[in-house]
Amino acid sequence: MSTFAVHIPDAELEADPLDPSLIVSGTPEVTGKVLWESEDGKILRGIWQITPGVVTDTEANEMFVVVSGRATIEVEGGETIEVGPGDACVLEEGAKTRWTIHETLRKAYVIQL
Repeated sequence: MSTFAVHIPDAELEADPLDPSLIVSGTPEVTGKVLWESEDGKILRGIWQITPGVVTDTEANEMFVVVSGRATIEVEGGETIEVGPGDACVLEEGAKTRWTIHETLRKAYVIQL
């Protein structure tokens, strides 16, 4: 395992096109970067960003911290969560979500597959 530091707010990200079937409204664009991946590919650590719009997703087992931006995350059959800078969020694997991105959202995440 490598030891490193990344300044998340201005880290360069790569295009990660959304599946058009996930877009509910707007023209959200996703960028991201995997910073570290376990040898077996089951743990990912990285940075992810999405521009304003509304999208749906089926979640992985994830914890993330919002660095910038704001969103409302509606969990089907569960909570509606408002997230913004400094907020930590845990999402359960398999949860069906609807994300309304109010301001371009950038997060640092850890996903366990």
